[in-house]
Amino acid sequence: MSPTTLDFSLIDTAVGPLSLLAGADGGVRAAGFTTDPAELLPLIHPELRGPVRQRADLGVLTAAVRSYLAGELTAIDDLPVDQRGGAFVSTAWSVLRDVKPGDPVTYTGFAALAGRPRAVRAAAGACASNAVALIVPCHRVLRSDGTLGGYRWGLPVKKWLLQHERQVTDRGR
Repeated sequence: MSPTTLDFSLIDTAVGPLSLLAGADGGVRAAGFTTDPAELLPLIHPELRGPVRQRADLGVLTAAVRSYLAGELTAIDDLPVDQRGGAFVSTAWSVLRDVKPGDPVTYTGFAALAGRPRAVRAAAGACASNAVALIVPCHRVLRSDGTLGGYRWGLPVKKWLLQHERQVTDRGR
């Protein structure tokens, strides 16, 4: 069986371009703040990789991300995601999607939400191995002292995303 072609598109953001890679079924397989899809391919499970073709727009995916950037923070919540990991990592990724914008959690709190309160390092590892930045919002996890910690796409991007979400949620209160 030949690999599925992945559709690739760039979306301009205030902190640089966001790349999306999606399968034929529309599930996002990778997303990151880079212009180079080759930088995203190694993040995708080997069984989900394939040749890449560029598209100007990915329809519903592009529209949802643009809505998020315009202040509709829940627009990305139901986007389909296709990434694979072990049992804990998959659970952790699912839990990340429930962390609300403007209400980040600590790695300790994230580990507890994922069902393993003592597995703080494993929770951090789930964030580090997340291929679908923004849509699986690992940027919403902070160190226990409230500092940013790490982020594959750089701390300025993480800081901007958190500020964007905080500003939008503060306006809505």
